This record gives sequence, C-alpha cells and structure tokens, in this order.
Amino acid sequence: MFKSLRDGLSKTRSAVFGRVATLLGQSDITDETWDELEVTLIQADMGAALAEEMLGKLKARAASEGIIKAEALKHTLAAELMALLGERPPLSLSATPTVIALVGVNGSGKTTSAAKLGRYFQRQGKTVMLAAADTFRAAAVDQLQEWGGRLNIPVIAGQANADPGAVAYDAVVAAQARKVDVLIVDTAGRLQSKYNLMEELKKVVRVIGKAQPGAPHESWLVLDAVTGQNALSQARGFREAGGLTGVILSKLDGSAKGGMAFAIKRELNLPILFAGTGEHFDDFAEFNAQKFVEGLLE
Repeated sequence: MFKSLRDGLSKTRSAVFGRVATLLGQSDITDETWDELEVTLIQADMGAALAEEMLGKLKARAASEGIIKAEALKHTLAAELMALLGERPPLSLSATPTVIALVGVNGSGKTTSAAKLGRYFQRQGKTVMLAAADTFRAAAVDQLQEWGGRLNIPVIAGQANADPGAVAYDAVVAAQARKVDVLIVDTAGRLQSKYNLMEELKKVVRVIGKAQPGAPHESWLVLDAVTGQNALSQARGFREAGGLTGVILSKLDGSAKGGMAFAIKRELNLPILFAGTGEHFDDFAEFNAQKFVEGLLE
C-alpha cells in the first residue's frame, strides 16, 4: 500500500514538491528561501491562503525553535503538513450491510473507485455487493457489471434510464437478504451547481434510508486529483447537499496537483480515506498522512 501511494505521487513530487526538497537543502534559511517556498507551495495547488498560513507557522516555529538551516525546516514543514491532514479515522462496518454511497461530478472516477473499493473490502475478508445507480449512463452500468464479473462481486442494476432510487432500494433489500457486509452504491455524476440533479441525489439518499434506517452509513465524495483547486468548489456543493463523511482522491497517479489534498482537508474538514493510484484494481491505497507527506518530500 505504501509503495502504491508513493508511486501515485510521482508526478506531484517531480513537478513541484521535488523543488521543495531541493530548496530545503543544506543551506541557511534566507529571505529568498521563504519567498521561493511560498511560491512553490502555491504552485503545488495548496492555494494562496493555505500557503501563506503554512509559511506563517513555519516562520513562527523557526523563530521559537532557533531553526536556521533549511534542512531542519524541511522536517518542520513535514510535521506541519502531517498535522494538517490529521489521522485517517477507522472505518466502522457495524451495520449489515454497511451502505456506502459514492458521489461526485461526471468523470471524477466514481465507477472505477466503486470497483476498486469492492476489491479493497474483498481483501479485508468482507462480502461485497455493488449497486449500479448511475442509470443515465449505460456505459457506467456495463462497466460496473464487467468489473463485478471479473472480481466475482454481484451487481444490482436496473434498466436504462430507470429510477436510480429504485435501483438503490432494490440493492439494499438484496444485500440484506444475502447478509452482505458492504454495499457500495455508484450514483450518477452530476454538477454540484445543478439544483435538480442535487435534489435527485438527496432523493436517492432518502430512499436508501427507507430501505434500511440509518443508511447510507457513509457518503464519500470522489474527487479527480487532476482538477486541483477546482475540486474544492465541487466539494463545497456536495457538502451543502448534506451527509458527506469522507473523500476519495482518484487519478492521483495522473496529477501533478497532489497538494490539493491539503486544501481539501483544511477547507472542508473531511477526512481523505483512499487514493486511486493507477489503472489496476489493486492500485488503490488507504490514505495515510505520514506516507503521503513522505512520498511528496522524499
């Protein structure tokens, strides 16, 4: 898992954070060091406000702790970044089934993440079922069914353009009857600014709750790491729709904007739970703040 997360960060590391590691070498800290560090953090897609805040913390610690070498500042930066991300909360699978809804905009990687997540829980020894509630995109249903077949995971699907709420309801009932540990519901992609589509998502969530009180137990937003800071506006819209409990960063291997993970955590206060790190089913890593920061600054 560590190797997968580290390798997934290669573009961000080489494009941006590698310059941080070079900048914070053996030299003394100068005014130029601070200026270049701030610019580099902004270029890492952390955002100007967060970069300025981080720089303020580093300057304060450097003054109070007597840090004069750039190499020592690198360790301080790593500690502050890890503290910002915080600990990944443990997943509770106390309900049977535990229902996890995946939401996000079109093309964010929800369907792929659903299959990878199913594989992840399989490897944990859990029984899994998938619900193809993206009924408006036939390719999404076909894709999920194909992957379900390859992974030996049952997929509940409806007819083309069927009511996604009905598919989700049927999936919960089927998962209950088969005593499945985890049900993953792949919802249709939608722009966070489209009122009617967001209302439809709320309806799907309500219907799931009717089939099983308290469900969905988790609602995870899938964000495409390639979009960088643009992902923040998406996340805010879905958070306002209610119920988000975590984030999955998809396509991390294809992005040089891994720094957006820090902005997401600061702005939304949602834990980042998993990261998609490649095309294969197993290219899916538990998010770990220490490994993430080490993978950026190594």
